[in-house]
Amino acid sequence: MATEWRFDAEELFDDDYLYFYDEILTDEISDTQTELIWRFLELEPGAQVLDLACGHGRIANRLAVKGASVTGLDATSQFLDLARTDAAARGVEVDYVHGDMRELAWEDRFDAVACVFTSFGYFDDDGNRRVLEAVRRALRPEGRLWLDVNNLPWLLANFRDQVVVERDGQWMIDRNRFEPLTGRSINDRTIIRDGRQRSFQFSVRMFTFPELRDWLLDAGFREVHGISGRGEELTTDAPRMVVVARV
Repeated sequence: MATEWRFDAEELFDDDYLYFYDEILTDEISDTQTELIWRFLELEPGAQVLDLACGHGRIANRLAVKGASVTGLDATSQFLDLARTDAAARGVEVDYVHGDMRELAWEDRFDAVACVFTSFGYFDDDGNRRVLEAVRRALRPEGRLWLDVNNLPWLLANFRDQVVVERDGQWMIDRNRFEPLTGRSINDRTIIRDGRQRSFQFSVRMFTFPELRDWLLDAGFREVHGISGRGEELTTDAPRMVVVARV
């Protein structure tokens, strides 16, 4: 039987997440991702951009530095506070909004939407489809979407049932499994840090390109292309898949 999934944004995205992912989401990676988003979404100074599930603003603030008019939406208040602080330090203004990515308030508002680093897929299939439909409504005619997720063929070929991350004597231990019947990766995470231990579970829907392409077409997009996370041809050797879609 398929395993039940659960998602608690505040439980997953917190100080521990920032601590252990700090060495993964480096400035170099963030700079590169911003440049790719700028190029593939055909952005220009003044473009209206939504960073969907913006986290602590590492992409939104960089897009603002390049001249875009950026809105960032996230469900974690702590991350939004950090994003605002970083924006101020960079001398830019970004409209940071606390909200649910399934319930976007905007229609025909943005030239582009970016959703980066597997921020899509945490809900059930109905909820995930609602996200794509909400994005479609928020985009203007000819608007573009950058959707960055795990590349499922690479993930399965390199699947590890346990991943241990150690940083300065602190530990993040992930026990993973993949459910073929639901297309979901199930992760049981244990954090051991500063003398405390906690465990929780989260789950992310995974996609092949044809499946995600069809979901986007169903949501009202008319052009959908797939590339690697480096902006190159999408192959089974690419750890990340980016889907670029146009209204």
